[in-house]
Amino acid sequence: MTTEVEERGRARIPDDARALDHWVFGPLTVTAHDTLEPVYEESYWRLYEGAFGPLRTEAAARQVLDRDEFSEEMTDPRVTKYLVWDDDGAAGMTTLTQDLSTVPWISPHFYAARYPDHAARDAIFYLGFILVRPGLRSSRVFHRLMDVVTDRISAADGVVGYDICAFNITTLNFADRIETVVGRRHPAAFAEVDSQHYFTTDFLVAGPPAD
Repeated sequence: MTTEVEERGRARIPDDARALDHWVFGPLTVTAHDTLEPVYEESYWRLYEGAFGPLRTEAAARQVLDRDEFSEEMTDPRVTKYLVWDDDGAAGMTTLTQDLSTVPWISPHFYAARYPDHAARDAIFYLGFILVRPGLRSSRVFHRLMDVVTDRISAADGVVGYDICAFNITTLNFADRIETVVGRRHPAAFAEVDSQHYFTTDFLVAGPPAD
């Protein structure tokens, strides 16, 4: 496998990173893939683990794929992988699918019932994880990922679902950031369609039972 690179715009993209399409944004290039070559899968796994690993102890619902699950998603052609590259290599990634059965923690029937017209046109999308290399979170990487993804959804007159844990809403203002970035490019209606709360009952501190 070659490791040579070629210039596409100003970003340096490995020439064996086979892409379905690519978009150049100055120093950044976004590429779309149905499957990811193993060598780049490993690079993006390290990026994913660095970005999402801390959520293991910050969210009650499981937010982090294990290594095998990540590999399965990277090689599943039903899930489009959008990668961002800069001169230092892997800079960001998101996933998008129109086959909601690939997202095991959601109910495709819920979305089909809520958006029957979109379902009839195969225009319901689901946005998976979004990650950006540490140190670049305030850069244009996130914006460019969202530009490419939302252009595709808008062209299909589609609707896209996504989920955000409470930690990322309160700490990173992630829901507001998505609405701001998407809204500057495409008119769209944003809605919170469901929520789930996690509770505990601690009997150690509850004291003796009442008579």
